[in-house]
Amino acid sequence: MRYIIIGAGAVGGAIGGRLAGAGHEVVLVARGAQRAALTEHGLRLKVPDGESTYRLPVVEGPAELGELRADDVLVLTVKTQDVESALAVWGPASVAGGGTAAERLPVVCAQNGVESPRLALRRFRRVYAVCVWLPSTFVEPGVVSAEGTPLTGMLHLGRYPHGTDATARLIAADLEKSRFEAPVVPDVARWQYAKLLSNLGNALEAVVEVLDTEDHMAFYARVRAEGVAVLDAAGIDWASPEEEKALRGDKIRLVEIDGAPRRGGSSWQSLNRGTGTIEADYLNGEIALLGRLHGVPTPLNELLQRLANAFAREHRPAGSLPFDELIRLSDEAVAFVQES
Repeated sequence: MRYIIIGAGAVGGAIGGRLAGAGHEVVLVARGAQRAALTEHGLRLKVPDGESTYRLPVVEGPAELGELRADDVLVLTVKTQDVESALAVWGPASVAGGGTAAERLPVVCAQNGVESPRLALRRFRRVYAVCVWLPSTFVEPGVVSAEGTPLTGMLHLGRYPHGTDATARLIAADLEKSRFEAPVVPDVARWQYAKLLSNLGNALEAVVEVLDTEDHMAFYARVRAEGVAVLDAAGIDWASPEEEKALRGDKIRLVEIDGAPRRGGSSWQSLNRGTGTIEADYLNGEIALLGRLHGVPTPLNELLQRLANAFAREHRPAGSLPFDELIRLSDEAVAFVQES
């Protein structure tokens, strides 16, 4: 199979580089400065055991590839806020032998949150969801680091909305030859919802300088508690922390890489790069949506969603909101809900 990595940033670069390093055929999809750097210098992937450069085909869209191949796998690694535009471009692409990508090819959704596979299912017949545990960083155009060892990441994979099949097992086998663990599960959404709860802290990390103090951890615990209450009210099952810990063990330990310090996760990196968008609508915003649907107040998640979007829109520096100010705003948000 040929893997077309749609969004060769931190996650896409790590997955694409590792697949290429294991001998698999890979095409990278990128735009702007990232495409220029990948084309001129190749993909530089920094990992704990060294750095490798992969000279891979780089395109901006399907037209540059001509007809897609029947054995192509589309791996969607753009942020969720960019999923719809990517699907609109790649879905109608022609496939050799007839039909379109949306009709014939598998699309693998590798994002935080739970919305991307649902968006894909509106256009594509064959959708696969991934729960992404992959610590990685966009260092600069053309350079990505992946800090996990001995495994680079853990990628639960399943057919969406549920089930498994031979294609999922083939993809998983290729990933497992590429320094990932890729459990094929019939209930991948359980793992995605568990990851969603942990990702509710992404916006907090992005807007406030989080120093892992007791106060910061207590605030995140309140944010997560809102998420748990919402999932319970909605009747949504998720993998427990005990299940996650038992499965992961010491398989993914973070190691600082020279020249590529890990300073923050995906939302923090969006602000630091000044992209102008952020994933909060599909993390904290998912909890806010479910809360409104099921009558559960979510003032802290709504606040973090608003703050993260304002920071992205206004290009405010990551981590520049004083924690005391966050507490003041959160007290106001909670009081407003109680008075409503």
